[in-house]
Parts: sequence; structure tokens; C-alpha cells
Amino acid sequence: MHKSKLAGFIIDCRTDDLPAAADFWSGALGMPVRELPGSEGDSYRALHDAHLGLDIEVQKVAHPSRVHLDIETNDIEAEVRRLERLGAKKVQQIKTWWVMEAPSGQQFCVVRASSPRFEELATEWSSA
Repeated sequence: MHKSKLAGFIIDCRTDDLPAAADFWSGALGMPVRELPGSEGDSYRALHDAHLGLDIEVQKVAHPSRVHLDIETNDIEAEVRRLERLGAKKVQQIKTWWVMEAPSGQQFCVVRASSPRFEELATEWSSA
């Protein structure tokens, strides 16, 4: 048995000015920018979602700008297998997470659970 749920959305921005991109999305979404510590702050800025508790981040990328979602789970490998049974494909493992592609072509990530209410809100899946 494992659990998973929508973690949030990552706004991928092909830009040399991450702070300006984060400021735009902060203003557009009404969410204050929060800088992230260490080297993570070189590529990401968090937007604080006080209403739904979703993880919304602005990410500096080399590929074309897009938005992707993250699915958080307490068992990454079990969740990847579940999604593969639904038709998703593995694209690339990065650090501790997997980039996957839906049958319709959208890429998304499967990441470790980190939201404060994960245990309460996540769906429990049986491992088949």
C-alpha cells in the first residue's frame, strides 16, 4: 500500500532573470515569493499558497517554458509502477524523483511526499 496526491505546479521559465519571472507569477497569482536555501535558490523560487497549501514554484529551465505538475508520494517506485500501468512512461530519473510522460504527452514529476497534510489528504493505493 502506498499513498499519493497532487503536490502542486511548477512554472518552468526559460529565462536568465529568475527573480523577475518569480515576481511576475507572484503578482499574477497573488502569492508572495519565498527564496529557497542554498543551491536550490539558484534554480527555484517558491510562491506561498496560503489557501490550498499547494507547492507552487517558479523554476529556471533550459527547455521551452511550460507548466508541469508534481505528484507526491510516500513510495516513489510504487507510484511510478502504478502510473506505468495507467499508460505513463518514465522519461528520466533526477536525484530522488522521476520525470514521467502521460499517454497524451504532458510531462510531470513523481516526488517524495513533503506537504504538511499529506497523510490526511493523499489517496491510498493497493500495490498490484
